[in-house]
Amino acid sequence: MNFKKVKVGVVQATPILFDIAKTVDLVCAWIEKGAQQGCELLLFPESFIPCYPRGLSFEAIVGRRTDRSREVWLDYWVNSLEVSSNYLNMISEAVRKAGIIVALGVTEKESIGGSLHCSLLYFGPDGTLLGRHRKLKPTGLERYIWGESDGATLTTLDTNLGKIGGLICWENYMPLARMAMYSKGVEIYLAPTADSRPSWQATMQHIALEGRCFVLASNQFVQKSDYPERYQEELVNEPDIMSPGGSVIISPMGEVLAGPLWNEEGLLTAELDFSILAKSKLDFDCVGHYARPDVFEYSVNKQPESIKVKL
Repeated sequence: MNFKKVKVGVVQATPILFDIAKTVDLVCAWIEKGAQQGCELLLFPESFIPCYPRGLSFEAIVGRRTDRSREVWLDYWVNSLEVSSNYLNMISEAVRKAGIIVALGVTEKESIGGSLHCSLLYFGPDGTLLGRHRKLKPTGLERYIWGESDGATLTTLDTNLGKIGGLICWENYMPLARMAMYSKGVEIYLAPTADSRPSWQATMQHIALEGRCFVLASNQFVQKSDYPERYQEELVNEPDIMSPGGSVIISPMGEVLAGPLWNEEGLLTAELDFSILAKSKLDFDCVGHYARPDVFEYSVNKQPESIKVKL
């Protein structure tokens, strides 16, 4: 039997912070670069558009908002991505030209109401926006700027590259959210993040071993100098490198296939050998022979069916 091999790419890059127009151009350039290097699937970091606003407080005070907090929020809101916008069309066209699957982390602006969500957008090789996952539970002060989601966006893609799905940043610490991916047979697990601690590598390795899946983790590389001048005063006590990255690609046996990449931009690539995925199920399959449905019950409210993707 011939097992498929899939070349994938993970983007570790710096957005043009708080500038949606320039960052969309950057996204399109990275998509082209990924296709040129033979990637069939490309993953971008969490909230690459317009940025992950690390280090900014939004002057969050319990029981009170300030004019300054609303100004920063407006800056972030204006530069967030609405899926009905021309910016989305530009990205779709870049994906279509590349002919690959792209998973892009963005801060998404709702068309009605204007709330923001931390989202992972899935594009098919024809440029179609196939689906999205909205972060279930923003962490800490993220809850001040992003809304919560529900099971309706815990989606996966059923493609000839494999079953693709994933979670955003600290959702990956939620055992039942991970199980939502495993229960649908995820084979290529995507983990866009803003966590650049060395301990994140252990989490990614654990998920690969637990889910017996390939794991792609993508983070931004951001320096304090990348922020607009208007935010430099607030960041005075931040380190020069605010997010060193740590993007990585891991096999179902926990082997690091590429990365981790630290302290620079870059495109990690790896060939995923699906014979390894099959071999990994010999001694552990959390939704197969290692499951105990006679002991445990599991369900996810509103979780949709997998999206079928034609390549």
